[in-house]
Formats: sequence, C-alpha cells, structure tokens
Amino acid sequence: MTNNTTRLDHIVLWVADPVAAARFYETAVGLEPTRVTEFTEGKVAFPSVRVNEETILDLAPRTFAARMTMLPGSADSAGHPVNHVCLSLPADAFDALRVRLGEHGVPVSDIDHGLSGARGAATRSFYFRDPDGNIFEARHYDD
Repeated sequence: MTNNTTRLDHIVLWVADPVAAARFYETAVGLEPTRVTEFTEGKVAFPSVRVNEETILDLAPRTFAARMTMLPGSADSAGHPVNHVCLSLPADAFDALRVRLGEHGVPVSDIDHGLSGARGAATRSFYFRDPDGNIFEARHYDD
C-alpha cells in the first residue's frame, strides 16, 4: 500500500442497528468487523467492517444524522441511499459469497455478464440488499 495514489477510503452507510449490521456483514458477506466492542461501550460513534486493507464501510446509526454537521444539509442525508456499492472479488470469493448469502436467506439477483466497471467488463455479477435496504453488487473480473 502506498499513500500517494488516489483510492477509496470508506463509505458511510446509514443503518438502523450498527451491531446487527456488523454481524450481517461478517456472517453473510464475510467482511471483518472493527470497533464493534468500542461502539457498544460508547467509546466510538459507530463500528465499521473492513472490505480490504485500504477500505472500510462505516455503519452509522440513523440517530447519528443530527451530528452530521460537516456541510449544511449533511444531517438530511440519512435515508438517502446511494444507488449501490460494488464489491469486486476473486472468482472463488464471489462464489463463496453467493453461497453464504443463500445460507442466510438473503435474496440475490440473477447473474449478469459483461457489466462495465472500474476494470472494464466484469465476468459475472449479482446484486443483493443488506438488512437496511442498501444495495450491493458483487462482481469478479477474469485476470
């Protein structure tokens, strides 16, 4: 990892229950939760889950919206989801995610082929929702 290139650091997702959301992302999606204990102890405002060594998803409680004062109107963003977040995975992790989501009863879309993304046309992709309604795309590319 180098500090002098542009990269995605984090995405903040609004969730009803950050601990339950962290558990979903750990058990159904396979992401590593961070700061959950600190959140439950009141030491941090929200927990996160690690996508990789460079990127996390922050799981902000909707009740935290009033504290979002970094720009005028920021507090109004609670409940205004982005269209979707895309996770790019190796082929075996893509397959394992689809199986894990099924084991957790999470509905998934059919598999698409050739959808365009940051690395060109994806080999396969599918969509699913987290318990708070955030939409995720999972995809993999042939390397």
